[in-house]
Amino acid sequence: PLDSSFSGCQMSNEVAKALALVQSRIAAVVSRCNIPKSPRLVAVSKLQPVLALQEAYDAGQRDFGENYVQELQEKSAVLPRDIRWHFIGPLQSNKCKAVVAIPNLALLETVHSIKIATALQKACVAIQRESLAVLVQVNTSAEETKSGASLSDCLDVVGHVLTACPRLQFRGLMTIGSPDSPQQDFKALSDCRDAVAQRFSIDAQSLELSMGMSGDFEEAIA
Repeated sequence: PLDSSFSGCQMSNEVAKALALVQSRIAAVVSRCNIPKSPRLVAVSKLQPVLALQEAYDAGQRDFGENYVQELQEKSAVLPRDIRWHFIGPLQSNKCKAVVAIPNLALLETVHSIKIATALQKACVAIQRESLAVLVQVNTSAEETKSGASLSDCLDVVGHVLTACPRLQFRGLMTIGSPDSPQQDFKALSDCRDAVAQRFSIDAQSLELSMGMSGDFEEAIA
């Protein structure tokens, strides 16, 4: 999975054109690197108007990423129900019940601590949500301004999700790469996936890696 933003796009068909350009660049990397399965494109739609999202939807986009719970609530209420929403922003415990109540929340990508995992588990029980797919966010660059479990704590968070949070479905890992050395962060996340797979006897290839933004998604794919 990777993220791309609508930032700077005008209305009319500009969103569709920008989306097509990103998709063509993804296809070129997939072809050049002989990647067997094309990655999923998550269109980051934070602070974008509903009409821009609708245009992207009309162009075939179905996966959208939001950073703020209230904005996600508002947009999910008025946009088509078959959109697959991804929550990709920092999450506080007091917002967990609100975010898991969104029926077409497909993936919550920012489980960064045991505390948040526990809060999400309790929220799912409280609203009778049977399951919620999640990624554990890893701060691969160790930047203080970024959320995410440290590389050393990642295994503990994953273990807690797997053993103590039956309503949470662990799907993989997420990171936001440093603009200075994104390739190093992508390699660190891949290594972290291997460590998770070995520790918990999971097929590494079954675990998703969510990484890459507008400026570095081609490196993330390669």
